[in-house]
Parts: sequence; structure tokens; C-alpha cells
Amino acid sequence: MSGPLSTEESPRPDPGKALVVVPTYDERETLPALVEAVLALSGGWRLLVVDDNSPDRTGELADDIAREQPRVSVLHRERKEGLGPAYLAAFGEALRRPDVHFVGQIDSDFSHDPSDLPRLLEALGEAELAIGSRYVPGGRTEGWGLRRRLLSTWGNTYVRAVLGARVRDLTAGFRMWRRRALEAIDRDAVRTRGYGFQIEMAVRAAAADCRVVEVPICFTERRAGKSKMSGSIVAEALVLPWKLRKIRQ
Repeated sequence: MSGPLSTEESPRPDPGKALVVVPTYDERETLPALVEAVLALSGGWRLLVVDDNSPDRTGELADDIAREQPRVSVLHRERKEGLGPAYLAAFGEALRRPDVHFVGQIDSDFSHDPSDLPRLLEALGEAELAIGSRYVPGGRTEGWGLRRRLLSTWGNTYVRAVLGARVRDLTAGFRMWRRRALEAIDRDAVRTRGYGFQIEMAVRAAAADCRVVEVPICFTERRAGKSKMSGSIVAEALVLPWKLRKIRQ
């Protein structure tokens, strides 16, 4: 799943021009440490926390952090509507900021290592979407049981087969986008609400002729809190690839 890099002049991958989006719902236990880890990276990284009115008051904690850290901002949403709508709202906010040239995605539970953000950003020197991949050489998972490894591996194989895609980790949520890639995608047409959102965005990026690269990462089991995975999310991911085939045609 790749396309030619645009011939327009590309801004260098500068961390000071990047905004990393962190979706939260009941992530009070892990958010402060994640923010600290990202802000400790060199280059002036910034974060946008998008909170879906967490019952554990993660949003209020994020506001407290933002008052102390000028490189942190918060987007509050009225209710929990799923990962897709949260990211779309955050992307819209990022694109309203003219000084944002790169937009990142990272989970707040440390399943993604913040220290890998510079590698994802550097990969945009030759691409418009960089995906932190568990399933390319050098990528791996830690802390997963056999059932979860098999489910994830089978899921990615199934999606790739239905779509005829080359990307090996279509469900990955650790990503870095060039601004122009997000601008090229018809975000109003995105309908996926759960984790299938990652699949749909990768498909739409390819349809918009964006070049996609995968960067090997280690995906680690969350440090705290509860997984948001559910049966309805799995069902959505099973049906979604068939709906997305028309986008790739």
C-alpha cells in the first residue's frame, strides 16, 4: 500500500513542528508519565490530549498539566463516541494550527514507546504516513498471551488479504502523518468508530496517493487501566475491509 511521494517541497521532519495526539478515556493513571516522557524528547515536541469526558476525570488532570506545560493542550469532547471520532476531532484541531506540519498518534497507556517518536518522524523524510509496525522485521510484541498474538496476527492477515494491501500492520495505532496527507483525505467520509479507524485511514491515505512506510517497533502490554477492546469493535473490524474495498478500486 504505497504511492509516489508528492513532488511539492517537503518541510524537514522537525519535532518543533509536530503535534502528537493522545486520545484518553479513563487514562488518569498513565497520562502524567506519558506527557513527561514525550516532553523530555529533544526538539520541542507538543501534545494534544483529546478526552471523551472520562469518568475518572482524566480531562481535568490534562487541564492541570496543560496549565503547567505550555507545550500541552487539551481538546474536550462531550461524550465517548469511539476512537475514530476522537481522532478526527483532534486532526481537525491540528490542521487549524498553521505551525503544525506533522501530526502523530500515540496511545496513552505506554503500549507505544514515546522514545520511538523521533524514528517515526524521521521516516517522513521519504513518506507521508509512517506506521509503527509490529509485523515487519525488527518489530515485535511483549507481554501478550498466545490468544492475543494469534488474534492480532490473524486479524492483520485477514484485512490485508481482503484489501490486497502491502502494509503488514494495518491496525497499528502508532503513527506519524505529514500535514498534507491528512488534508488530502476526505475525513468527513470516515465512518469507522472503533479500532478499525486505523485500517480505514491507511486505506484512504493510499487512495489519496500517499506513500506509506512501516517502522519496526516493540508493542508492550499496557502499564495500567483497562483495554477498550470489545466484541463490537472486533465485529466492526471483520466487516470493515469489505466496505473499504471500493475505496481502493
